[in-house]
Amino acid sequence: MNRNGRQSDHPTPPLTGIAPQASAVVITNRDGRVTHWSNGAETLLGYAPTEIVGRSVTDLLDTDGTPRHRDGHRVDARMSLCPLLDHERETAFLLTIHPGADETVDRSLASLAQLMFEQHPLGLAIFDRDARALSVNETGRQETDLAADEFHGLRPAEINPDPAFEEIERRIRRAAETGKPEFTEAFVRALGQGQAHAWAFDIFPLRDETAQVRAVGVSATDYSEQYGSRERLALVSEARTRIGASLDIAETARELTEVAVPRFADFVGVDVLDPVFRGELPVSGTSPRPALLRLAAHRSVFTLAPGAMPAPGETHVHPSSSPIARCLAKGRAELYDLRSPEMVRWLAEDPAHAALVDAYGAHSLIAVPIRARGAILGAVLFIRYATSREPFGLDDLTVTEDLVARVAICLDNDRRFTRERGIALALQRSLLPQGPTLHPAVETAVRYLPAGGDTLSAGDWFDVIPLPGARVGLVIGDVVGHGINASATMGRLRTAVRTLADIDLPPDELLTHLDDIVTHSGDEQDDAALGEIPGDIGATCLYAVYDPVGGTCSLARAGHPAPVLVHPDGTGSVVDLPAGPPLGLGSLPFEATEFTVPEGSLLALFTDGLLEPDADDVGSGLSRVCSAVAWPAPSLEALADTVLDLCTGSRTDDIALLLARTQLLDREHVASWDLPSDPAIVAKARERVGIQLAAWGLEEEVFVTELVVSELVTNAIRYGRPPIQLRLIHEPSVLICEVSDCSSTSPRLRRARVSDEGGRGLLLVAQLTQRWGTRYTGTGKTIWAEQPISTRSE
Repeated sequence: MNRNGRQSDHPTPPLTGIAPQASAVVITNRDGRVTHWSNGAETLLGYAPTEIVGRSVTDLLDTDGTPRHRDGHRVDARMSLCPLLDHERETAFLLTIHPGADETVDRSLASLAQLMFEQHPLGLAIFDRDARALSVNETGRQETDLAADEFHGLRPAEINPDPAFEEIERRIRRAAETGKPEFTEAFVRALGQGQAHAWAFDIFPLRDETAQVRAVGVSATDYSEQYGSRERLALVSEARTRIGASLDIAETARELTEVAVPRFADFVGVDVLDPVFRGELPVSGTSPRPALLRLAAHRSVFTLAPGAMPAPGETHVHPSSSPIARCLAKGRAELYDLRSPEMVRWLAEDPAHAALVDAYGAHSLIAVPIRARGAILGAVLFIRYATSREPFGLDDLTVTEDLVARVAICLDNDRRFTRERGIALALQRSLLPQGPTLHPAVETAVRYLPAGGDTLSAGDWFDVIPLPGARVGLVIGDVVGHGINASATMGRLRTAVRTLADIDLPPDELLTHLDDIVTHSGDEQDDAALGEIPGDIGATCLYAVYDPVGGTCSLARAGHPAPVLVHPDGTGSVVDLPAGPPLGLGSLPFEATEFTVPEGSLLALFTDGLLEPDADDVGSGLSRVCSAVAWPAPSLEALADTVLDLCTGSRTDDIALLLARTQLLDREHVASWDLPSDPAIVAKARERVGIQLAAWGLEEEVFVTELVVSELVTNAIRYGRPPIQLRLIHEPSVLICEVSDCSSTSPRLRRARVSDEGGRGLLLVAQLTQRWGTRYTGTGKTIWAEQPISTRSE
């Protein structure tokens, strides 16, 4: 029978106290002389075959016929003699000698068995079939704290009121009924012990010679030491899987308290030095005495009274006599008996912990420093109460060191993550636009939600870029990943888009140049750090250009979700736009789409985080976004909040949202003229400009504007191809002059020599205006110049 309650395949032979003796087999001829001598005969009587074969069998017997051993002592045995016939049919004899019972030995074995029962180091008891006690050995009496006469007749539940003994009683009855052994474990306090111990109970039927169950035996094994070792190993193992997944200092501390209470300790408090919460590594060897720390987390088996302990996140001072200050100063774990004089002195100086000790009867504690990278990050306090378990021992000290060593690694990772997160968030905040961008062409509202709320930076970005000709560029992009690398990549891409937008590239060409930049950036990273994954790979982008004069929008995308357009009547739809490859693949084309946008329409640009709940069904996600963007709202800012409320749930990806409500530029603030390719028209153009500026009330801008128009029109006639168009755009603070022709030749600014008759026109334009430039169209180019409108003109 084994501990699992199953019958063994090899039954144990009965214990007799004497090695079993073999029977003797002797064959004689008809004259009584020995012809065959068995091994059993040699064992029983001591004669070797060579000594006895041929001799008369009577030489083996005493005068009364009792067998005698070779050394002369009588052998207690039973003999039988029967005739045999050989092949010649002559008579022979078979003599068998069987060892007999020795009553003296039997009486000795019974006495030894009783002594073994009484003196066995395990608690042994015998119960009848009704689970009433019949007998108990001395160890069992000590464990139950009962005398033998008190024990007799009691059921297990009457011996100890612990519910575990009710289960033992049920198992005794079951073993008596089924004849099958039982096994159970329980963590109970024996009556003769002060603390609960771990016990293993073997329950087995006792059978008589007829195999009937007459009683049930119970043996109790105290395996608390093995149980404690097993629990300590399990505790450390569980800590490795449950602690440190959040990369949050307070959360890691809370996880430690949940693992250790109540399984290992009755109270656990985790204190961390304040610089750690800021992501800094405390200077080694500067732990103060008294120690000022911030409580990260605490947990107790009892509900603490309000104000009994500082709240998590609060700083508090540990006096120099405290275990926390001592372990920080020594740099090692310390085990203390709270009744010792040094602990009494500490409690007199620390009212909060003194109240905790007095209220719940704490008797021992362990204080362990949290060490990482040669510096101390904080300390952990473990306390046990007298009402629940035994005081901490040296084995427990080792466990706490292993446990806190694991926590130290996690807290250091949390600290480093906090530092990196702070840097990345600061970098991200400095790179992204702060608030909506004011532009006469669009009203905008923006939202940005990192996957970790305010705790995690990422690579999503958006931008609103003023463009020449009163136009505006709308950008949204997404870089795969999080942290500093993603934020830095986002910053590079945003800067690149702004630079390319400044040279007024159309959307498809801008994405082509941006793709080249990303591709070359990936090659450089591969060369600089072999095997390192470049952060640029996986970036997507959408670029749109809205022209408020013509009410048109041109846009292209690189693997990015298509935008949603909501018309003034409230109907919304996804813009039909070629997807394009993600940035960084190289050598793949991008296509632009241009369409007319009715005044008052809403254009919504977003990253794929807004589609996350329907990541497996992009169509459903886009439909949901369309419905959300078309939701009635009192303002664009309110609509942005509504879209996020309707489209976001538990997020694992970042979200960037850019809403732009389009506006048409008042036709009264735009004037254009088609000009013939004739130098004589330059004077007429200046005259028309003067009249138009007077109508706009911009008389003070006439002189400069006429000079700019004269130079730009002259260049278009001299170097360009007809048709030629002159256009003036009056914005609230800027006057824009544009001259378009059908040539792709771009003028360039150069320094004219004193003897040169020309070459000073663009230099004059650059000096007189705020900025100027060239943009290319499908039919040619446009040279533009902007000049600020003076306050008096306004």
